[in-house]
Amino acid sequence: MSTGINMKNTDLTEKLVDRCISLGADAAEVFLETKRNLSINVLKSEIETIEQASYQGVGFRVFIEGKMGFSHCNDFSSKSLDDTISKAIAFARLSTPDENNVLTDDKGITTIKDLYDPAITEEPMDKKIKMALDLEKLAMKDPRITKSAGAGYGEGESVIYIGNSNGLIKSYKSSGCSMGVSVVAEKGEQKNTGGEYCSRVFFSDLVPLEEIAAVASRKAIELLDPVMINTQKAAVIFDPDVAMALLRGVISAINGERVLQGASFLKEYLGRQIASPLLTLTDDGTIQKCLGSAPFDGEGVPTVKNVLVENGFLKSFIYNTKAAKRAGVKSTGNAARAGFSSLPGIGTHNVCVSTGKHTRDEIIAATKKGLFLLELTGYGIDSVSGNFSGGASGFWIENGELVHPVKGITIAGKAFEILNAIDMVGNDLDMNKINTAPTFRIAEMQIGGK
Repeated sequence: MSTGINMKNTDLTEKLVDRCISLGADAAEVFLETKRNLSINVLKSEIETIEQASYQGVGFRVFIEGKMGFSHCNDFSSKSLDDTISKAIAFARLSTPDENNVLTDDKGITTIKDLYDPAITEEPMDKKIKMALDLEKLAMKDPRITKSAGAGYGEGESVIYIGNSNGLIKSYKSSGCSMGVSVVAEKGEQKNTGGEYCSRVFFSDLVPLEEIAAVASRKAIELLDPVMINTQKAAVIFDPDVAMALLRGVISAINGERVLQGASFLKEYLGRQIASPLLTLTDDGTIQKCLGSAPFDGEGVPTVKNVLVENGFLKSFIYNTKAAKRAGVKSTGNAARAGFSSLPGIGTHNVCVSTGKHTRDEIIAATKKGLFLLELTGYGIDSVSGNFSGGASGFWIENGELVHPVKGITIAGKAFEILNAIDMVGNDLDMNKINTAPTFRIAEMQIGGK
């Protein structure tokens, strides 16, 4: 596979759109993808697996009298391509018509710098293997770390080509790489796992191995010797690593398809206040050097910065073309695809909670009694009911100081109460993550202990 835009594939995409029409489709979309992935996994100072794969594939979405059919293949021979298009057309004839089955005619493209790093492929394999081995070794340096759960390096690059019968033809290339490690700390009968990873578009932007290792080992060690607390109501400070777990249900509830189905607790709240004035939430597919960015979405609609919640007010739902047509609005550039074999659903790009003015230490110091939440299990806010509950671990705070670890507790509440109780927001935002938030405090939540 070429690492750049292959004009042959651009031409092929255009020709395949025409072929769909000549074989009987009223309208057609072609989504062609070429991809390469590398995965290196090590355990106990030995290489466990090295996997490298390259593939290509194409998906055909066709419309006949408002009826949709979809089929895909990874064989680019003329016979296979014709057979796959014919299948999509046959499927369309069998399906139910829907007036919202339309394709975008937006030929614009958002210019975003630095989505692809050619240096990733130029770095030698030996170096990448050594990085994974060194990362594991560094994370095991502390004598309290007794076991490794493995370390790894991964990379990928892809080129997306999309064309449709409205005269649209677009393409872009992107890349990414990552390092990660997981270790276990033991003390008597206690075991605790800690992990950390770093993902970047550019190889040279990966953080030093020492930093990744130090965070992983700290996470494993810091929650040893937990003390159980009584059931009570108290403040809960969300660490950035768990903040998005709380907000993921809000993002799901902003999905325009769910809203149309009535399966969202936010369905009646557009333009209304749903959270504290301290909460501003955006989804931005246009950020330079960000893994969630792209010049257009999974249907070819240009990406934009969408303000979802502004100073506590719900400003926008997110849509692909079909859901937008059904709702009588424009697509927000949020068509998401898992690849050439999937139809466009609805998804986000880079979700971000805007920063506040406090440091993490200031938020802790301002908390008389509460939980500094480091780990959260469960599904977060239920996007249909708005109810929230989850298993929790972290540090207990007394008089503005972390006094001891806590594990095996639960936290619970209702979305509107939780979101409106955000009373402090930190300034420690990491913009290198796809979904990111600073530290923030909920003034009071129900905490289940002994």
